Amino acid sequence: MKYFLNSQQMKSADRYTIQEEGIPAVDLMERAAAGCVMAMEEEGLDLSSPCVVCGSGNNGGDGFAIARMLAAKGLPVQVFFVGTEAHCTEENRHQMRLLREKGISVGNEYIPGEYSIIIDAIFGVGLSREVIGRYYQIIKQMNQAKAVRFAVDIPSGISADQGSVMGIAFRADYTVTFQTEKLGLALCPGREYAGKVIVADVGINTGHIIEENDTAFSLEPAEYRELLPERPEDSNKGNFGKLLIIAGSKGMAGAAYLNAMSAYMAGAGLVQIYTPEENRIVLQSLLPEAIITTYDLYDQGELIRLLKWADTVCIGSGIGKSDRSRKILRTTLEYVQVPCLIDADGLNLIAEHQKYMDETILENLVITPHMKEMSRLLGTEVAELKLRRLELMNQFVRRYPVTCILKDARTVIASPGSPVYINQSGNAAMAKAGSGDVLAGIISGLMAQRMDCRNASILGTYLHGRAGDHARAQKGAYSVMARDLIGYLPDAFLELEE
Repeated sequence: MKYFLNSQQMKSADRYTIQEEGIPAVDLMERAAAGCVMAMEEEGLDLSSPCVVCGSGNNGGDGFAIARMLAAKGLPVQVFFVGTEAHCTEENRHQMRLLREKGISVGNEYIPGEYSIIIDAIFGVGLSREVIGRYYQIIKQMNQAKAVRFAVDIPSGISADQGSVMGIAFRADYTVTFQTEKLGLALCPGREYAGKVIVADVGINTGHIIEENDTAFSLEPAEYRELLPERPEDSNKGNFGKLLIIAGSKGMAGAAYLNAMSAYMAGAGLVQIYTPEENRIVLQSLLPEAIITTYDLYDQGELIRLLKWADTVCIGSGIGKSDRSRKILRTTLEYVQVPCLIDADGLNLIAEHQKYMDETILENLVITPHMKEMSRLLGTEVAELKLRRLELMNQFVRRYPVTCILKDARTVIASPGSPVYINQSGNAAMAKAGSGDVLAGIISGLMAQRMDCRNASILGTYLHGRAGDHARAQKGAYSVMARDLIGYLPDAFLELEE
């Protein structure tokens, strides 16, 4: 399992290691610096003309130690202190003094030049304010340099808690982070600014922090493999679940197709689509394996019968926001007795009729909003959601005990009483119409195979992203379509099966 610590958790781990285990802060700093230098050498970075830019805190102290170690190798290192001397930590002053004792001068201002590598050690994980003024200009100049850019622990200007850019941020090609990856390096845009992330073990004890807190996490491939639903030899389609998909409207047959085809490819045994009559011919042609049940006028009795038939329900993709769609959603929420996933227009209707959530049994409910849909559910702006996504998601699932999959460049999953999961598969080539319909189909297909809502959401989101990674590898960043995600889903499954 892979954990992502926020700034307070990391500070607590530092304190525990220093106070309880008796490892001096300066020793941790020496290890951190050595880890950075080792990473530079192992990555084969050009160290012929290094430049280290240091701030006033312990991150700057790491930078001074790195500069001393590079100088000990005979490299012509340039060092600039851009912090405020009155605000220097004790460890920072110690490292600056050691550097000067080696005869290495420290400039008081960053001077742009012809450097092979620029090492950013201005701010660490504790940055809590927007970068402005002189610091803004320095980071801007560093970003403009024609050199490899290397960040110590986290790129300066990136929030360690949210991954947001705090005014401006250093754009690193490489980031060496200490002990565990920081939360801000897993979330976008921090993920993009970090470049290649390398974790250096410096001996900080994070075990008790992880145990005592709801620490965000991701999984390793072997752990995803363990989540795969079993496929016994002595089985039939009934063993793998009956899925009812309520999707599509006039001109939106594609959403229903993508849902249903994805669910079948994820292993569901039998899929029935409930959709307007206009979609019958196209869906029967595209997916003869599915049962197609259609309606012209809303028939509550028929819908209740279908809900009783199903082992799992998926509703919302492409249904529109008509009064008929609203009635179908209301009936589904009122009568469904099995796990249910709500996507797209289903969520937009709920945002307009919040009482539906208040009147529904929610324990076996999965919702799959993108940022705009989630902002409607929360009644907040997208910008605010991006800044406080984990906090707001956890508040939401405490009020409504659902599994919430917040789709974004880095999708996160929250459910009541459990730590947040951060998905790390997938790429920008997947940002196309229909990609969310495929995700809803994959997850509901896994739920039909009697996976619980949370594990189906985690596995389905990962497989969806890996299908996108395979698609991009074959088709490039621009030409991937939603249907390609379905086409490469078998590759994602095979990775885990093998």
